[in-house]
Amino acid sequence: MNVIRALAVALVAVPAMAAAASAQSFPNRPITMVMPYSAGGPGDTITRLVAQGMTQTLKQQIVVDNTSGAGGSIGSAKVAQSAPDGHTLLMIHVSHATNPALYPKLPYDPIKDFEPIGLVVDLPAAFVARKDLPPRTFSEFLGYVKANGAKVNFAHAGIGSSAHLCGLLFASATGVEITSVPYRGAGPALNDMMGGRVDAMCDQIVNVVRHVEAGAIKGYAVTGSETAAALPNLPTVATAGLPGFTYQVWYGLFAPKGTPKPVIDTLVAALNVALKDPTIKARLAELGADTVSPERARPEALAAHLKAEIDKWGPVIKAAGVVGAQ
Repeated sequence: MNVIRALAVALVAVPAMAAAASAQSFPNRPITMVMPYSAGGPGDTITRLVAQGMTQTLKQQIVVDNTSGAGGSIGSAKVAQSAPDGHTLLMIHVSHATNPALYPKLPYDPIKDFEPIGLVVDLPAAFVARKDLPPRTFSEFLGYVKANGAKVNFAHAGIGSSAHLCGLLFASATGVEITSVPYRGAGPALNDMMGGRVDAMCDQIVNVVRHVEAGAIKGYAVTGSETAAALPNLPTVATAGLPGFTYQVWYGLFAPKGTPKPVIDTLVAALNVALKDPTIKARLAELGADTVSPERARPEALAAHLKAEIDKWGPVIKAAGVVGAQ
């Protein structure tokens, strides 16, 4: 009986010992950081900058994998199904919180199937419009939208994109029905707005800043709680006519569920070193992105933030009756 009991204990101990040994040797090969959106966009740029910084600490190359589609859910599912050893990570934005409401048949649970590592950056958006749209200020724009309702066309980069979500939140906050015009990416949407074929858009600052500076489109206001260094002449939405309205495109880093805590701790430390790097901080600031504080670049902060965002966006998306194609 004692022999059987000893054998059972040994069998239980083997996986634990293997996991501990794996954690101690982490990382022992290149790491894949999945960015579930196309190359060249703001998320891709942010991911590559953070990957570069974390590589210096981890002493292993971090390869960025752009597995895009279905609002980021294809790349997210890929990570959820990966080995929980820290060598496959997910960098994703607010869509991690909105996809459960947008995709009823989502093949993963954003909370149950991932280990949070930490928040990375906050990236405010800006309300912009074709240059010949009559309103001159955000207050006038707000009045114009309320007066014209569905006659106003809001462009966005596809269901679940940051621009789409901002439009939904704007419609919810104002109680105004607007016409949503989807595109295959921010570039085509902006091109049509500059060509006068759509009226307005609310998208990440990095996508619109150079067009506002060039006078190709009008800039009305930014969605952060403070004015943005990238567009210093624009007020915040909250101070310019819509009190309480804020919208931040946050990015967070995740690992598959079951990744050992020592591995998570190593990744947290590497992430914080990257976010403190002056070169990386300066480059992110040029994109309009604010690196988070060390307190927010931690698992518990990301876990709490994700839950709050799921609770916030679920009712907004349900009320809009929006469903993504899977």
